Amino acid sequence: MESTVFLAGVLLAAGTALEPIPLPGGDGGIGFDDLRFSTGLHRVLVPAGRTGRLDLVDPGTRAVETIDGFSSSRAGAPGHSQGTTSADSGGGFLFAADRTRGTLSIIDPATKQDLAQAKLRGGPDYVRWVAPLHEIWVSEPDAKVIETFRLEGKPAPKLRHAGLIQVPDGPESLEIDPTRRRAYANSWHDATVAIDLDSREIVARWTNGCEGARGLALDVEHGFAFIGCKEGKAIALDVANDGKVLGRARAGLGVDVIAFSGALSHLYVPAGDSATLTVLGVGARGDMVVLGTFPTAPEAHCVTADDAGNAYVCDPGKGRLLVFRDPYPASR
Repeated sequence: MESTVFLAGVLLAAGTALEPIPLPGGDGGIGFDDLRFSTGLHRVLVPAGRTGRLDLVDPGTRAVETIDGFSSSRAGAPGHSQGTTSADSGGGFLFAADRTRGTLSIIDPATKQDLAQAKLRGGPDYVRWVAPLHEIWVSEPDAKVIETFRLEGKPAPKLRHAGLIQVPDGPESLEIDPTRRRAYANSWHDATVAIDLDSREIVARWTNGCEGARGLALDVEHGFAFIGCKEGKAIALDVANDGKVLGRARAGLGVDVIAFSGALSHLYVPAGDSATLTVLGVGARGDMVVLGTFPTAPEAHCVTADDAGNAYVCDPGKGRLLVFRDPYPASR
């Protein structure tokens, strides 16, 4: 039977250890920002910041492949403003931004070669593949825009600038809903916006219930958008019903990047200030219940989930991933 302990105001579940995966060059710490699971490549994409690498982790063997050539900096550099900190995949390619150089790269995952680059107008945050448009969108919060690029040409691909989308008081986080042909992003405070992929216009703005909106994850099949609030909670919105709030649940303090497992209907909510991972079960109507909360590491604020019941939490101080094997049954 699983036991629990009460620590610093947080109920912690015991009995499930998080397995560490060291990353090349990570000994001096890595200022992580974004993690992603590529279903096409069946790899966890780990933009490893100051190491100058994009790491690809095999979820079965835990083996780590590296793609070099991004900007690097000394060990111990604080924050996540150096090198590559966000990546995505699509159309047979990888796409990664380099914050130091201010560029977006197309990478061949087979040869690990950088095939083409485009200069960005502002400092990049999230990189997302937009399959219905064959485009790559890059959020640039300092400029309050999403910059869009059309992927053109084979076998020698290139990036053609396709425009800018203004997002007032944002954009924080960026997720694509190909079924509804929409993108979603947060403001830095209490709103989530829906962007029509074709018109590139904000078509809805919903109050999400956060004081400091941060992470965003989607259940595309059921039309739910999950928002992670910095102050320590998660919110479920109904994207088909004017952003109606469907569920709320508490988590630790310092929530940032969150992730959803469609197979299990579980939401993973790491909290960097509390050094915890809260696992939420999501019901058929978007209601949420806390299944358990687990200790992670200081500043562990980002997570992604694979298709085999694992979540991967970043450990910035030790420059590694912590693998959480989800012990709970599917919530629906």
